[in-house]
Amino acid sequence: MSALLASATLYLTRQNLLQKREAAALSEVFDNARQANGYLKKDPLSDIDLIVDNLKSANDFIVRYLNPIDSTQNEWRPSAAGEFDESDVPPKLQAAVDGGASALIRTVDKDNKPVLIIGVPLKEITGVQYYERIPLDDIQDTLRSLTYILVAAAASTAGIGAFVGTWAARRTVRPLGDVAAAAEAIAGGRLDTRLVPPADRDLASLTASFNEMAGALQERVERDARFASEVSHELRSPLMTLTASVAVLETRMDELPERAQVAVELLSSDLQRFKQLVEDLLEISRFDVGTARLELEELNLVEFTRQAVSRASNEPVPIIYDPAMESTIILADKRRLARVLYNLVENATKYGDGTTCVELLDLGDSVQIAVEDRGPGVPIEERIVIFDRFSRGGAGGRRGGDSGVGLGLSLVTEHVHLHGGRVWVEDRCDGQPGARFVVELPLDPQFGLDRQLERVAGGQP
Repeated sequence: MSALLASATLYLTRQNLLQKREAAALSEVFDNARQANGYLKKDPLSDIDLIVDNLKSANDFIVRYLNPIDSTQNEWRPSAAGEFDESDVPPKLQAAVDGGASALIRTVDKDNKPVLIIGVPLKEITGVQYYERIPLDDIQDTLRSLTYILVAAAASTAGIGAFVGTWAARRTVRPLGDVAAAAEAIAGGRLDTRLVPPADRDLASLTASFNEMAGALQERVERDARFASEVSHELRSPLMTLTASVAVLETRMDELPERAQVAVELLSSDLQRFKQLVEDLLEISRFDVGTARLELEELNLVEFTRQAVSRASNEPVPIIYDPAMESTIILADKRRLARVLYNLVENATKYGDGTTCVELLDLGDSVQIAVEDRGPGVPIEERIVIFDRFSRGGAGGRRGGDSGVGLGLSLVTEHVHLHGGRVWVEDRCDGQPGARFVVELPLDPQFGLDRQLERVAGGQP
């Protein structure tokens, strides 16, 4: 818009200056032509000399004589300055004056400077014409200066407009950005996120509605979590009774018929799975209602990993680490971290054809525990969803009744996040088929929680 206004201003100014200059030049040239007529009394050629010698004009001029009998005697008599001659008069202008009309034309001279040339036929003697050249370079200089000023003004206006527009747009959109950030935080599990009421009345209703929606969602989730927790607690008592009863039957297996022994074995196996499911649901409900707490203690990472893996796997699993890590101490919840390793090793056993190794890495302010298997690996499109609740992925979906319900990796995520760490899955580093589940834990959980908040604020997982 500023460029359009500048162009329009420049065009109108140019037209106005040229029109005024042409009007003034025509008036001056006609005055000079009337003076020239006063010298035309006797012989045209001698009278033309009188015109050239006596006419006082601020501009260069030419007097032309067209001999009506002998065209070879046509004469061009320039003014004393001699810088304006017949070659400077355009043929189009000559033709117009030859026809008996006064005319003007804008052109450029030999030095490529703009000029205005006016031709007037003198009436006293037929065949005498008067041409005058008026320079326009002062107008050109004025327009050039005006162009610079308008360009600078347009650029400044555009810059200021862009700055003000950006500032206003950011100020207008900032509340929407806050809404988007809050919605993302709620989607990430921080259900207590709320918006600060703004001063703008138009946005206050939006903020209030959003906070009401978030509050209702939080209440619904907490109610569902409490329900799951209460149901799980209620199931524990009959479950313990069933477990004790099956244990009694298992002590007297030899006294039972063969078919009854098979039934007891199936019942015992399913009862263990059901017991594990109830325990998992109880653990999940603690995370949902916000009652999960860390019981931190110092752990020797290498020794703890060795013991936890040996309890989780029936087969020996190599532990790979740098000898310098023998003395690495971390601050962690022993029960939760043991459950993390147990679930990862169990997952490798069920879906990855067994655990090939567990690797420990020291990253300075954090450590990594990587569990590798020899299975088909995890497709890229499933590497995030397999950590969701009740998600078993493609490998789990192809399994039979012993595939679980999809809470193992979800619990791993919750335990790791409670420590301020993170977990992900990738391909094995050696290029062989298989998955590599990596748990990254800070040496100090509080430092990890601070860093985790920074990642969430920056939109990182």
